Amino acid sequence: MTVTKTWIKTAGIYLLLGAIALVMLLPLVWLVSTAFKSPSENLFTFPPQFLPQAPTVQNFVQVWNTNPFGRYLFNSTLVALLTVTLNLVFCSLAAYPLARLRFRGREILFSLVVATILIPFQIVMIPLYILAVQLGLRNSYLGLIFPAIASAFGIFLLRQAFQGVPKELEEAARMDGCSELGIWWHVMLPAVRPALVTLAIFVFIGSWSDFLWPLILLDQPEMYTLPLGVAKLAGAFSGDDWRLIAAGSVISIAPILLFFVVMQRYIVPTETSSGVKG
Repeated sequence: MTVTKTWIKTAGIYLLLGAIALVMLLPLVWLVSTAFKSPSENLFTFPPQFLPQAPTVQNFVQVWNTNPFGRYLFNSTLVALLTVTLNLVFCSLAAYPLARLRFRGREILFSLVVATILIPFQIVMIPLYILAVQLGLRNSYLGLIFPAIASAFGIFLLRQAFQGVPKELEEAARMDGCSELGIWWHVMLPAVRPALVTLAIFVFIGSWSDFLWPLILLDQPEMYTLPLGVAKLAGAFSGDDWRLIAAGSVISIAPILLFFVVMQRYIVPTETSSGVKG
């Protein structure tokens, strides 16, 4: 009887989770379906038709040929990859001493860093823009990157991960004459790889989908990222052809899904007792 109740409870939980996942996926499914529908199909039939009657890629071809989506894709990719790389470096460099080194005021400093999470970007947006203009960073890749090269969330996440690394590895590295930077590079970073991958995914998604900061900083179309490109596309067609807007949106979100699929397999527990890398 107990086994039966447990099975029913488990089945009920999975059914509930499946229903929630279905509700969450329906807008994405409708978006992809719309992108592949031909001009002869009615997009707003009820009940909705999720399977195109005559699938076509002409919408993607038209969007790609009539708009510089290749340039938008290059800009977004470059900005996202550089942002992820710099964020991982600077956040890990800041988190390491906060987690492993002893110095006066460490906890207060960490609390101040975490407290900045509560500050909305809209509050610091104007000072950041003024600083970017004064530094000559308008319409530049560096200008798009510099507000996100470090984050309080990243420092918090990596500090917690660094604190879970056994001290024996650190002590063994010091006995071998390894410097603090050497310990950070050869011991700490390999030991917290799942946390690094997790942070990389969050940063990549945040950078790729950022719309407000590029909108403020950029006024040259050749510097637009994909979110701005899709917004420009929507404005150009003004809702007359949702198929083209859907195709542009699919082009915009596909790299995020691909990046997550590629990176998620690295989010696994790693053994920290395998030794010190030389």
